[in-house]
Amino acid sequence: MTIKTVAPAPATVARRAEHQPRRRKGKSPYPYWFYLPAAVVYTALFLVPTFASFFFSFTRWTLTDFTFIGLDNFVQFFQEPALLKGLTNTFIYGAVTSTLKVVLGMLLAVLLTSQIIARGYLRSVIFFPVLLSSIGVGIVFTVLMDPSKGMINQALAAVGIEGPAWLVDPAWALLSVALVDVWKGVGLATVIYIAGIVSIPQEYFEAAKMDGASSAKSFFNITLPLARPATATVIILSLIGGLRSFDLIWAMTKGGPGFTSDVIASVIFKQYQAGFYGLSTAGNVVLFLIVTAIILPLSMFLNRKEVEQ
Repeated sequence: MTIKTVAPAPATVARRAEHQPRRRKGKSPYPYWFYLPAAVVYTALFLVPTFASFFFSFTRWTLTDFTFIGLDNFVQFFQEPALLKGLTNTFIYGAVTSTLKVVLGMLLAVLLTSQIIARGYLRSVIFFPVLLSSIGVGIVFTVLMDPSKGMINQALAAVGIEGPAWLVDPAWALLSVALVDVWKGVGLATVIYIAGIVSIPQEYFEAAKMDGASSAKSFFNITLPLARPATATVIILSLIGGLRSFDLIWAMTKGGPGFTSDVIASVIFKQYQAGFYGLSTAGNVVLFLIVTAIILPLSMFLNRKEVEQ
């Protein structure tokens, strides 16, 4: 016996579809109250301090009282003699550290995704400095970079090279701290690049190898373009960290010698130490606006390039 299947009439299908609940496009599958804990934390730790900083930047305040003075704090901040030097050093420091982290992070990631011995161990070694305290790293490298007794200059002297006065010479102080910053932070850039490289389908590399492409051509034509999202992430994170850097600079040079390694953050801290709380708050607002004015357009540009790619 043969059983025949009769398809429902179109009118019947239409009636069934009308009675089925429709899910709105873009509607979250979770209830809105699921977002409440994150919203509370975000409001308490970011929104409230941000708006409070903007308000108190227009005041002369202490722990118990405040007086509204308008734009006087900003006028006085921009008249600070060390501001121009600190602003210049901030941009130099951010550019040097972010550039080196991008370049070294990519090269190390390519090495650590290749077939080498002890690859997992080397990845751990590269990432380990990221876990260290910036203050501890600064103190250790201050000892290592001592011009006369430091191990770095002693090692250079053993091979006939006279090492510079790393943290004492005004020409070397800022660059020395930047190099330590790169040593400490390049591990994070490497991990991000490793994640970007391993997500590239291996079929591309196999096809390039069958076509006779060299390793250099595979890197420039496959790895570099397809790792663009990782590059954008590393650039943004490194530049934000460089522009806001304070702890490592303060631990190693305290902005010295003189004002030669001062950045905006250290200038702000010195004002706070002197008891000018409203002035230092205005400086923090200026730093926030500078970082936002640089990072926001850069992020939009990098993301647009990524979409076009």
